[in-house]
Amino acid sequence: MASNLARLLADSRRALFTMLGFLAVIWAVQVVNWLDDYRLSYDYGLRSGRIDELPEMFTMPFLHFGWDHIEANSWPLFAFGFVAAYRGMRKFLLASLLITVAGGLTVWLLERPEAVTAGASGMVYGYFGYVVLRGVLDRNLLDAAIGIVIAAVYSYLLLGVLPVAEGVSWLGHLGGLIGGLAAAWLLRNRAPRPALAAPAAPANTTANTAANTIERTSPNAALLKQLDDLGL
Repeated sequence: MASNLARLLADSRRALFTMLGFLAVIWAVQVVNWLDDYRLSYDYGLRSGRIDELPEMFTMPFLHFGWDHIEANSWPLFAFGFVAAYRGMRKFLLASLLITVAGGLTVWLLERPEAVTAGASGMVYGYFGYVVLRGVLDRNLLDAAIGIVIAAVYSYLLLGVLPVAEGVSWLGHLGGLIGGLAAAWLLRNRAPRPALAAPAAPANTTANTAANTIERTSPNAALLKQLDDLGL
């Protein structure tokens, strides 16, 4: 129990520092991008349909088109990312990769060729889906409770996967959400539940059973029983 708690605390610290580091990087990139009139977003954002643009799916989450854009993404990114990472960094990194690729491929395959897509919102939707479904699949009470709260508080995010707002990459949101759900399924806890232990037999049961077996199989069993009845 103590070792599990220590591991959870260590993973939580790593999750905290990881997400703070991620936010520090995207805000530092935002400052440089702003000073350069957002050329980084146009040069390293993702455009659809061109093979040479595929690597930009990995730079796209670090780029934004304005201060309002990055501010809207930062808080949910930190919250969902921390909850996604606090139970193990290995699964979190794999989930992040799946979310990035799923969101990037969805944009690359389906977005208009003239559009440039950038922003961390696809990661936000991916972590959202990952956290909610992970709690259900792993049957973890804490994760399930967190998932229910997140689903209730941020249910409006689901509208972001629909083409209802001009200039918003709903395809990136949808792809990220699909990637998060897929990651929750693929990385779910597959360890079998421990079986219930059978009730322990009384200490003398084995000895009595062995004695009874010997008495039944011994050729002098009848004689021994008669002597026992006589108190000899």
